[in-house]
Amino acid sequence: MIIHPGDPALRLYDITEVGDHRHLRAAAGWAREYLCNPHPDLGRRGPVCPYAQSSIDRNRFHLALRPGVPGTVDEVVSAVEPYREWFTELAPRDEPDSLHTTILILFPDAYGILTVIDAAQKRLKDLYVPDGLMIGEFHDGPPDKPGLWNPDLRPLASPVPMLVIRHMVATDLPFLADEPEHVQAYRAIFGDHVPAHLRDVVIT
Repeated sequence: MIIHPGDPALRLYDITEVGDHRHLRAAAGWAREYLCNPHPDLGRRGPVCPYAQSSIDRNRFHLALRPGVPGTVDEVVSAVEPYREWFTELAPRDEPDSLHTTILILFPDAYGILTVIDAAQKRLKDLYVPDGLMIGEFHDGPPDKPGLWNPDLRPLASPVPMLVIRHMVATDLPFLADEPEHVQAYRAIFGDHVPAHLRDVVIT
């Protein structure tokens, strides 16, 4: 467990430290069984998330709990914001292993108000991307975002509502191409070094 140096209430659990906590166990099992394995409808080879297993293997796969019902988007944004600076302190981008770091912030009491999680993700993305970070939403709605390789798949399904923080990587371009400010942040990190299979994505 990692405790935030300025706020002892903020804690990060390793995937091996979930104990008997129902929601931590559900998220840990989902990560191992879903993210780290192939899916028949994914549309490409390899695991659902190419980075989850290496993150787990390096002990850089962290889980956080935010209990309580978030009534508004502002409440979710406020709950998640402390993790942005903490993430950059735990995983400076110039350290190679940092790119394997991820934080899953679980909102176990957010069932039934998943639109609040979705709206918070959209707002937070505008704050995170300029810092070279990605934040994604996962829940059992599931989020209405199609897979890159199979538009009929909704790959962001998870058993517990959550927002997930990680470093931006070169293959994230399709998730950023719709917003000029996001593309600008991408260019600041990767320049014109776009992976070959993504060169048909238009960047302006």
